[in-house]
Amino acid sequence: MALSARNRLTGTVKSIKTNDVMAEVVIELPDGQAIASTITRSSADRLDLAEGDEVQAVIKASEVMVNKD
Repeated sequence: MALSARNRLTGTVKSIKTNDVMAEVVIELPDGQAIASTITRSSADRLDLAEGDEVQAVIKASEVMVNKD
């Protein structure tokens, strides 16, 4: 599958928390950092995600906000 997003981070699914509608997927990156994604429960089910799976976090953002107090 070709995607226009160029930011792809490969990691391992560390945890998945689901409810009736949504799923929070935490991906641990090779350097120990973690990134979290909220996706629909149906997408998590369709991907058959499980802890320990190797996955890619594909990031495409038209806006990245930075704040400093």
